[in-house]
Amino acid sequence: MRHSYFYRKAAAALALAGTILPAQADWNKLQQTGALKVAVYNEFAPFSDHGGGIDIDLAEALAKKLKLRLTLLPFPAGENLGDDLRNMVWKGHYLGYGPADVLLHVPVDSRLMAENDKVEIFAPYHVEAVRLVRSAQSMPAFDSIEALAGKRVGVEKVSIAAMVLLGEGNGRFRDNVRIFPTAAAAMDELKAGRLDAVLANRSEIEAAFQGDPAFPLEQAVFQRLPRNGWAVGMAVRKDDQDVARLLQAAVNEMRASGELQAIFAKHGVRMVQP
Repeated sequence: MRHSYFYRKAAAALALAGTILPAQADWNKLQQTGALKVAVYNEFAPFSDHGGGIDIDLAEALAKKLKLRLTLLPFPAGENLGDDLRNMVWKGHYLGYGPADVLLHVPVDSRLMAENDKVEIFAPYHVEAVRLVRSAQSMPAFDSIEALAGKRVGVEKVSIAAMVLLGEGNGRFRDNVRIFPTAAAAMDELKAGRLDAVLANRSEIEAAFQGDPAFPLEQAVFQRLPRNGWAVGMAVRKDDQDVARLLQAAVNEMRASGELQAIFAKHGVRMVQP
């Protein structure tokens, strides 16, 4: 499950590598293969979907900066993030794929770190948050979640948006919630007039609606939802500290040059600095 935690503010990232030289062990392996294997989620627009997206562009940029070719390992989200970290970072899946050298779009969260001591989670590159997008025609105004009473609201299955909406007020909105396989599918129904609103990640909404005034973006305050969102970064094996330092340095360089912001903008998303 891609969004199975309610994430708090990012933990501190690893320090900028600067002139620190890698310890050579795992970095030598990457140099010998000549490739950087990057795991990305399937069906996760605008970050990684059908071979394109923000995380795929980021993966290409990281491989280029490390002077390696890119090998992508797209995979379906597991039941929880611990499964994803085990399958794609430190062990590999029992079906035979993985592990990768690095997994993208990992919440930088102290609890997640404590529960997964075989990985290093670092380099936050974006802050995500849940937002509401509504039809200005069927919902002319929105001042609080009370406005959702009696409205048809779409959410992605097994998502943080679905969890908070279905659980709010002992399930008082549950009868009008519509569940979809992806946030994109829910937003297609909103555009078609078959929903009044969608609760989803801000990045997903921005990419789908591109600021269309017919579909305003709102902050919806729920009891169990962090208002400031959560930071996402990347994960490597705990022992791969040299690779982590090089990747952290690459992200820092991309942020300083504006390259990282440009990747997000290309896909219609405003990058939020962790």
